[in-house]
Amino acid sequence: MQVSVETTSQIERRVKVQVPAGEVDQAVTARLKDTAKNIRLKGFRQGKVPMAVVRQRFGRDVRNEVVGEMMRERYVQAITQESLNPAGYPQIEPTVNENGKDLEFIATLEVYPEVELKGIEGAEVERPVVEVSDADVEQMIETLRKQNASWEGVDRAADEGDQVTIDFQGFLDDEPFEGGQAENHDLVLGSGNFIPGFEEQLVGAKAGDELEIKVTFPEDYQAETLAGQEATFKVKVHKVSAQRLADVDADFIKQFGVEDGDVEKFRAEVKKNMTREVGQAVDNRIKQQVLEALKNANDIPVPQALVQQETDGLKRQAAQQFGLGEDFDVSQLPNELFTEQAKSRVQVGLLLAEVIKVNELDASDDEIKAKVEELAQQYQEPQQVVDYYLSNEQLKNQVKSSILEEKAVEKLLEQATVKDVEMSYEQALQAAQQQAEADEGADEDSGEDATTT
Repeated sequence: MQVSVETTSQIERRVKVQVPAGEVDQAVTARLKDTAKNIRLKGFRQGKVPMAVVRQRFGRDVRNEVVGEMMRERYVQAITQESLNPAGYPQIEPTVNENGKDLEFIATLEVYPEVELKGIEGAEVERPVVEVSDADVEQMIETLRKQNASWEGVDRAADEGDQVTIDFQGFLDDEPFEGGQAENHDLVLGSGNFIPGFEEQLVGAKAGDELEIKVTFPEDYQAETLAGQEATFKVKVHKVSAQRLADVDADFIKQFGVEDGDVEKFRAEVKKNMTREVGQAVDNRIKQQVLEALKNANDIPVPQALVQQETDGLKRQAAQQFGLGEDFDVSQLPNELFTEQAKSRVQVGLLLAEVIKVNELDASDDEIKAKVEELAQQYQEPQQVVDYYLSNEQLKNQVKSSILEEKAVEKLLEQATVKDVEMSYEQALQAAQQQAEADEGADEDSGEDATTT
């Protein structure tokens, strides 16, 4: 077998392979003999069909079958011989495939890029410094009370934040329109769940009132027949209810895992969870800044095969997020919506792998166990979570990858200029959210640039 490799780009290779005609013919003849043992043809007993007849009837199909198998086998041998590291499946095309002639084929493939890693010296990273205060804890408890609130009927006019129970029917030019009607519908005033202007006109209404509410549907409303249209809603108010926050009593506290209902233990548990949450937000914000600096310092080519794999994964995530069902065909989602984000993820993955390799980073079994135990604290039965993870090699490998990523980010952070910035609990969470949105926006912008250049 003769092999030659042509470099057509930083990450593309054309591998030309030549297989002696004798090897191909010998393999085809052997396959035809096997075929002859089992075929049935009119006028011949099974296994007694002359080889000339077998070759005439089945020769072409058998050769195509053998050549297909041989090209795949010799491709693997060729990339092993030439020490190529493919980043996906190749495109294999025969260039010479004739009886009596050497078989020749060309395999076009992408390989992993060779990364000459550049550091992030000089990059500025903002590190939030956050202390969860008693006031933050009280505000979180108030939020939990609201989430577990009940509604009690009141004999007064509705105010913002109250819930009204209403019947309504919508009209366009005195004609009712489809989907514009409901009975005994509960609506929280100020929630923004209805068309702009609708909820505001119910402030001041009392049980038994009948009103006409005029609104204009937004220009971008999902129902095209209603977009931009002026409408009138006839509304009858059945009930006005005020929100009654949950009492911080033993029953309330037990919902959050504090079985004895002790208030101080509950506050401590809330603070611990908030500290963990904001710590994760801070770590994520630092990580995103470091990874962005790493990408900016290392503009490496990215194999399209890996980008497509990541794109397919993002499509599946999107389908799950929007509840499209397991049977939904994700190929219906356009690649363009995910390509730039996928490309960014692949680029970061390749660069982090190089950081891990260069710094010889690893994660021990003890580190993996400690990380699993940390993750398990978010669940009601942490030991069950720990046992499940540690008995599953795939999950253990995922945890190991997470640890290695954290270590790589820490190594890179040593090269950066770190500026500590004091933030409140809410400011830190908002900053992390803004960082994530900015990163997504950057991916979208780069996608637009790619389509216009």
